Amino acid sequence: MINYLFAFFFIIGISYSIITGNNEIGNEMLIASKNGLDLILSIIPIMCLWLGIMNIAKKSGLLDKIALLLTPILKIIFPEIPENSPCFSYIGTNIIMNMLGLGNAATPFGLKAIKEMQTFNKNKDTASRSMITFLVMNTASVTIMPTTIISIRMLYGSISPEEIIPYIIITSSLSCLFGLIIDRLFYMVKKI
Repeated sequence: MINYLFAFFFIIGISYSIITGNNEIGNEMLIASKNGLDLILSIIPIMCLWLGIMNIAKKSGLLDKIALLLTPILKIIFPEIPENSPCFSYIGTNIIMNMLGLGNAATPFGLKAIKEMQTFNKNKDTASRSMITFLVMNTASVTIMPTTIISIRMLYGSISPEEIIPYIIITSSLSCLFGLIIDRLFYMVKKI
C-alpha cells in the first residue's frame, strides 16, 4: 500500500513540475540521490571495520564466551527454552551485535534464534512467548556503541560525534527495560 502512495506522490510531483515548468523537483531528486549514495559510501568503511572485528571475535570464540556470560540472565528472561539449546548462544550474539550498533550483523543470529525457537514451539502458526520476548528485546535493544549514528554524524561534520553515547545508552536501556516489563504484563494478563 505504501508503495502505491509513494508512486502517487511521485506522479503528482512530476506532473506538477511539467505543468508549471518548474524544474526544482528534478534537481532535488538528483541532489537527494547523490546525498544518499554519498551517505552509503561513507558508512561502508566503518561498517566493514566493525563487521571484520566481530567476525574475528566470532571465529576466536570471544562472542561465544560473552554469550555464555549472558546465559544466566537469558534463562530467566526465556524460561521456556531448554537449558542446552543453542538458542541462548544465538540470542547472546544478537544482543552483543546490537549493543555495538551492528544491526546488520545481528540479523542472521536473530533469524537463527527464531528458527531454533520454532523447533520447540507447540503451535507452529503462532509466535511463542519466547519469540515475542526476543522480538521485543531485539527491537528495543540496548546500544552501547551506535556506530552507524556516529558515522553519520562524522559525515555531516559534527564537532563531537560520540557525545551522544551516554544518552543512547540511557534511552536504549530504558526502552528495553520498559519493553520487557510490558511484555511480561501482557503475558500475565493473557494467562488470567
